[in-house]
Amino acid sequence: MTNNHNTNISVLIITLNEENQMKSLLADLEFADEIVVVDSFSSDKTESICKSFQKVTFIQNKFENYSSQRNFAISQAKNDWILFLDADERLTPALKNEIITTVNTNKTYSAFMFYRTFMFEDKVLHFSGNQNDKIFRLFNKNNADYTKERLVHEKLKVNGKIGVLKNKLIHYSYSNFQAYKAKTIRYGKFKAQEKFIKKQKSSFLLRFLHPTYNFLFNYIVRLGFLDGKKGLIICYLNANSIHVRYQELEQLWKTEKKLSPKQ
Repeated sequence: MTNNHNTNISVLIITLNEENQMKSLLADLEFADEIVVVDSFSSDKTESICKSFQKVTFIQNKFENYSSQRNFAISQAKNDWILFLDADERLTPALKNEIITTVNTNKTYSAFMFYRTFMFEDKVLHFSGNQNDKIFRLFNKNNADYTKERLVHEKLKVNGKIGVLKNKLIHYSYSNFQAYKAKTIRYGKFKAQEKFIKKQKSSFLLRFLHPTYNFLFNYIVRLGFLDGKKGLIICYLNANSIHVRYQELEQLWKTEKKLSPKQ
């Protein structure tokens, strides 16, 4: 049974056009003392759905990158303990109880990582490079923030001990082909911007070899083929994101060259 009394946790969620996710997500967060949704000016019903929940504070903030948006969300939280969730993530009753117990009794750790169960539509994705995925989701904001160097797949910088919760977070990562492809392309473009800022270059070999290696590694070495058609699709789209990364990086350098004054 889930412990339903309020705990001093601020649940933070960043959104853009998540009307299909928010009602079921927010309805499952009754244990939280505070829920803050930072939205990037959605054009669907995300805002009205969020405002229908009494505990939700809905804030709109211009999106620059994932790290800055997450840090902005942290700045709006009133509690020290932060639980970050994506709109397509869900807590199991066991994980909720573990989170509540951890926050109420922990005296040692500054942050906790979660393992995730990846869902392909309504089926579990067992392999394809996702089997050992861990991510920071619970932390004390006084001892952690997101580094500004990463624009996507943001990195949490933690001052203190790090723990791992035993119960898994459910990640409904794949709803349909076009939505997942669009997400991986978006991530690829952010990664290109990161590399451009660091003055890294693209090349034909990188555009070809890196995504090919990524696909073969996840599909064969990390057993994606055992996920059947699901594994093939996920491994292909994730590899394509890397191809987009280098393609976009090359375009950024071409644009830079055109705009630079000729010597």
